[in-house]
Amino acid sequence: MTPGACEHAATMKNPAPRTPDGCEECLALGDEWVHLRLCEECGHVGCCDDSKNKHATKHFRATRHPVIRSFQPGERWKFCFVDQAMWE
Repeated sequence: MTPGACEHAATMKNPAPRTPDGCEECLALGDEWVHLRLCEECGHVGCCDDSKNKHATKHFRATRHPVIRSFQPGERWKFCFVDQAMWE
């Protein structure tokens, strides 16, 4: 396991992003986002909690997929919703 990672890190599958260019739901709505997050279980691309729609958190609540990572260029951190743990 990665140092600092939680027990849910084992659920990570390193999936391909389902959309390469933005938040899935915001694109469908014609809306905007601040930052993007990638679900490490299924590849869902959602917007961060600084965005008005908070689609990454909504995806976690709907699916219980625990780990996301930043989908921003140059950022490598991951976050577990269940344990509220962040690591690189």
